[in-house]
Amino acid sequence: MAYTNNNDTHARRPFVAEQFRVWGKFLRDRFSLDEDKAQRDEVVAAIAKGVEFRGVNLWVLIFATMIASLGLNINSAAVIIGAMLVSPIMGPIMGAGLALGINDFELLKKSLRNLSLMFIVAIVTSTLYFFVSPLSANSSELLARTTPSIYDVLIALFGGLAGMVAQTRQDRTSTVIPGVAIATALIPPLCTAGFGIATGQPRFFFGAFYLFFINSVFIAMATYLVVRFLKYQKKAFLDPVRERNVKRSMLVISLVTFVPSVVIGVQMVRVSVFEAMADKYVERVFAFPHTRVIEANMEYARRGEPSRIELLLVGEPLGDEVIDNARAQLPGYGLDKTELIVRQASSADRVDVASLQQSYSELLDEKNRRIERMNALLDRYKVTNVEVEDISREAGAMMRNIGTISLTKGITFDVDGTPRDTSVVCVVRPADPADTIDRQTLSRWLRIRTKVDNLKLFVEP
Repeated sequence: MAYTNNNDTHARRPFVAEQFRVWGKFLRDRFSLDEDKAQRDEVVAAIAKGVEFRGVNLWVLIFATMIASLGLNINSAAVIIGAMLVSPIMGPIMGAGLALGINDFELLKKSLRNLSLMFIVAIVTSTLYFFVSPLSANSSELLARTTPSIYDVLIALFGGLAGMVAQTRQDRTSTVIPGVAIATALIPPLCTAGFGIATGQPRFFFGAFYLFFINSVFIAMATYLVVRFLKYQKKAFLDPVRERNVKRSMLVISLVTFVPSVVIGVQMVRVSVFEAMADKYVERVFAFPHTRVIEANMEYARRGEPSRIELLLVGEPLGDEVIDNARAQLPGYGLDKTELIVRQASSADRVDVASLQQSYSELLDEKNRRIERMNALLDRYKVTNVEVEDISREAGAMMRNIGTISLTKGITFDVDGTPRDTSVVCVVRPADPADTIDRQTLSRWLRIRTKVDNLKLFVEP
């Protein structure tokens, strides 16, 4: 039988406790926000300054809205990112979160007033642009701003946390604020809402406004959390009655703003979980060798209706017993109250998946051949300089009396502007004007070297 030495146990306890203290101090030092922390009044003044929308800020907002609208119109992510970097839109949102954190009712009113002004200006600007724009197609960048998800909520929350932490530092020249502006994407949803108004598509307006509202609320919430974590002193009131009224107003505004956003966030989590489980279910249960799922629509339960998965199949039709078996597997994927709808071709309209894949392959091969022909044609008529440096060395080594050589590759056109052929013009200057150059040999060598038959050789006197 083994015995435990109680003295050894008691001796180890102080050592373990000391290790915990050391590691605790190490972690506190690493995650501390006290280093390089700006003064509370300095942070408040900096954020309050960015809240105001007048003069330069207002014009920059208009220009950023135009840039973002153009980016959405031409479906260019790079242009949209540029607009998000230019836009000063985060100022009023962070100002509202700061005001809630320090009980500054005047700053809150100023932030909400400027946020409303910013919203109206951005909506009007984007609406006018899309109203006169000749391009009105629903691009992928526009569609991406109409369906907010739980990921948008998390991006806004963590982006707001990063942005507010950066604002509380003495050095505010870091890349955090521009990065947050790109990640949270506030200006593109407003432009998409303007697109919805200009084109008469309410779903674009409401979906984009929904996304903007979610982003704004969670950025403000993140700002509030950082302010309370840093224990910024709240604004004091000399009049107790006014203090009580202000606190009540702030509480009502906080509840009206944050409670719906939390409810919305929870709903988004449920929808995301449902879609993830539905994707997993379809991928595993409908994996048949001669049948393919070409379209899958998932709708989460709403308005008393059950959740629904609707599938469109091609290939060999599945029997009723197979589909019934698939329905029986729904509870195993957490989809107990989900309705499964399967649409497939009848036996008379059976689609041969192998033939379909072969057709796609042949179509792809034909496109590749066309691309190769177009590239060859482009190379033929492309105006570029040939390898003058290499050719000059080779010509100097092959023939004597060549002082300088110039080569230019171009296109020969008819008088009506039709391109005819590629030509090379070569101008040679002799090292000794009194000596001759074998033009015939040089011309023949240049045609072989440049792979261009139409070559014009000029020898300067």
